[in-house]
Amino acid sequence: MENLVDEFLTHLRVGNRYSACTLESYGLDLRQFLHFLAEQGIDKPEAVDHIVLRRFLAGLKQASFAKSSITRKLACLRTFFKFLCRQGYLEENPLLGVSSPRREKRLPEFMYPEEVEAFLEMPDPSSDLGIRDRAILEVLYSSGLRLQELVALRMDDLDLSRGYLRVFGKGSKERIVPLGGAARRALLRYLREVRPALAAKANSKIGFQNNVFLNYRGTRLSGRGIQRIVSKYLRLVSIRRKISPHTFRHTFATHLLENGADLRVVQELLGHVDISSTQIYTHVTKERIRSIYLKSHPRA
Repeated sequence: MENLVDEFLTHLRVGNRYSACTLESYGLDLRQFLHFLAEQGIDKPEAVDHIVLRRFLAGLKQASFAKSSITRKLACLRTFFKFLCRQGYLEENPLLGVSSPRREKRLPEFMYPEEVEAFLEMPDPSSDLGIRDRAILEVLYSSGLRLQELVALRMDDLDLSRGYLRVFGKGSKERIVPLGGAARRALLRYLREVRPALAAKANSKIGFQNNVFLNYRGTRLSGRGIQRIVSKYLRLVSIRRKISPHTFRHTFATHLLENGADLRVVQELLGHVDISSTQIYTHVTKERIRSIYLKSHPRA
């Protein structure tokens, strides 16, 4: 079945509807499933039925995988078996009788304004990479980009004279997002003082680099590279909880709603297709209001 997995992943890659992170996750999930099937002595897709699938899911639960991880793996398998049916490898989808586990309702982690300020002050303004890192953090907070959207940002996506970015989100859907004054200044400084020297390192070897954010070799800065940058500064600030690049996106949405932004506007800025994805942030603000009330009101 290894060849069917490869064919499926190639199909997704050519369609260009999935991010590099999703494709990588799907590859890992499917190879984990193939390993399970090999242990069961199964090497043909038609031998997979709902009993085999339930056994696989039970094994994940027993191995203490989070519900969110199991849900993602199940979504991957659904897409895979739908593909096999469409291509004529299977007559019936074995997942039709298998329901997804109920998702845990977890409120997004976000930072308070003073924590954001502390984070943004961490990069060294006298070093080239510090100037670049400040621009990265400012853009993450100012525009609420997903990690892969930031990675994919290209020079021709910038309209700094008017303070806008063109972003290509999930499914290559295009949206325009504003860039705040502080982020614009940090980005301009990086583009004028640092990026030309970084780009020159790669231009002589592999040609013109169009991505906005570059690594020290002058090539595109990867998602992992940005995660490492955030982790580096997290160690320097007094925030004792997990902060990731996506936390800046959660913080962006939470702070907008706390300051009176319309939910539909926030939905557009985040690039959410479904308003329910944005509504989770209203729960965050309600929880915070309640927490402040309980701490502050003498009769609470």
